[in-house]
Formats: sequence, structure tokens, C-alpha cells
Amino acid sequence: MLQSLTPIKQMNQHVCTFAMYGHDLHCKIETHHYVTRLNQDFLQCAVYDSNESTGRLIGVEYIISDRIFETLPHEKQKLWHSHAHEIKSGLWVNPRVPEMVVRPELENLTKTNGKFWCTSQTDRGDKLPIGPPALMMSPQAVDLGIVNIGLVKKRDDKYNISTDAIKTTRVDLPEPERLNP
Repeated sequence: MLQSLTPIKQMNQHVCTFAMYGHDLHCKIETHHYVTRLNQDFLQCAVYDSNESTGRLIGVEYIISDRIFETLPHEKQKLWHSHAHEIKSGLWVNPRVPEMVVRPELENLTKTNGKFWCTSQTDRGDKLPIGPPALMMSPQAVDLGIVNIGLVKKRDDKYNISTDAIKTTRVDLPEPERLNP
């Protein structure tokens, strides 16, 4: 009652998606992003390993619009990943929010890039955030970027959703003019 917790109260979205470690693309994890939109071009997310009351803070992701991304020096762009495939493929979901409600936001987010730093690898059993932060990557449609179907099914079963069905509703979402290679 004595503290306002104002920054935390600005988080107005819960996104469940997947990520992989930049240093080990074989290792994919389910992530829960609690999102604050600071303006039309910039969002920030507190990232947790679950949406349970015991969920552990594992990192932070910054999300910028394509417009801002294109102004970054090439060397800085290498730290960012596109959200286009992640969203259009149905891997990025807002649990328990109807697709028609989240659709306008998704139309903007397909043209964004994220920089996600994981500071605690709870998936390997770390009890404390030890070691250096890891740059995380977004799932992609090729090679090591593909998320294990069992991991997706487990998430889908938990929320009673179908990633394949969601994917069919998102085929017409806009994509960036240029994807960061």
C-alpha cells in the first residue's frame, strides 16, 4: 500500500513463446514475456520461465520497430532478431486472449525486432543467475531455428490452443520489407 509499483503496473500483455540460446541453438525454452509498451516504436519485457506464481525472472527483452531497427549501425543490428516468423507461425501467443483482440497488436509486432538477454538459465537447473548473460534468438523456419514439436504441444495443451490453427489465422499479417539475416 505504501509503494506504487508504477512501472510494474504498466505491464499489460502476457506473451508465451519460445527462444533459443545464441550460443547453443539446440537448446530451446518456453518463455513468458510481461510486456510494457513505452511508445509506438519501443516495448520492454520482463521475461520469466513460467507464468506460475513461482515463475523465475530469467531476463529482459527490448523490442523495437523496423523503423528504429533500420537506423542502427550494421554491427548493432546483429544483436537483434525479427519477430515475423515467431508471430506468423503461431509460436507467439497471448494466452487466454482471443485472437481477434490481439490482432491489431500483432499487425505491428510482426514488423519488430527483439534483443533478449537471458540472465538466469533455470532450464539447466541454475538456482541463481550465475555466469554471463546469454543473447537469445527467436525461432525461425529453418534448420536449428525450428522448435521441437513436443515443446509446442506441451504449451498448446496447457492453454488449450492449437499453434497450427493460430498459424492459419495469421498468414495475412504484414512482414518487414527486409529481414535481418
